[in-house]
Amino acid sequence: MRLALMAASLSLLAATVPANAAPITFGATLGPEVPGATGSGTALVIVDPVADTLFLDVSFSGLSGTTTVAHIHCCTLVPGAGTVGVAVTPGTFPGFPVGVTAGSYDNTFDTADPATYTAGFVTNFGGGTIEGAESALVAAMLAGTAYVNIHSTTFGGGEIRGFLAVIPEPASLALLAAGLAGLGFVRLRYAPR
Repeated sequence: MRLALMAASLSLLAATVPANAAPITFGATLGPEVPGATGSGTALVIVDPVADTLFLDVSFSGLSGTTTVAHIHCCTLVPGAGTVGVAVTPGTFPGFPVGVTAGSYDNTFDTADPATYTAGFVTNFGGGTIEGAESALVAAMLAGTAYVNIHSTTFGGGEIRGFLAVIPEPASLALLAAGLAGLGFVRLRYAPR
């Protein structure tokens, strides 16, 4: 029941993502998932809903064991917390470095390709369609309920992970800075003397 409610909520959120949307950039700081884990890292994800692509760039170091698998999990019940099954990709990211304690990885995934998702994710969150899975994944990343996870020989259930969050594009940051500067100027100009 809970899973069905969550899937329905994600479907509603996914419907708010315009079909002609510009690429969305997400980032995450990867940290220990469990006590005793020593690794850290970063992840950058750029989703282009028009081109049906997901670019992933991950760097990591200091793992207590050597890498076994890595993937994106989705969709937790609470933003930024909890654990859930794998969404992207079955097994591990293709070509992800195995047997190392530090490294980097980048790849572009075709979000219209069924091989990008686990069957369970397509069924439970995508409503049984690849289009639904892509929409659910984007909606979950926007909601903060998807995370990048790296598993190691020491921590088979996952050593480091980080929840994905939107990184505003530079133009939005510049507009925000200009607005704040303008507010500061107005405040100074009309401040009581």
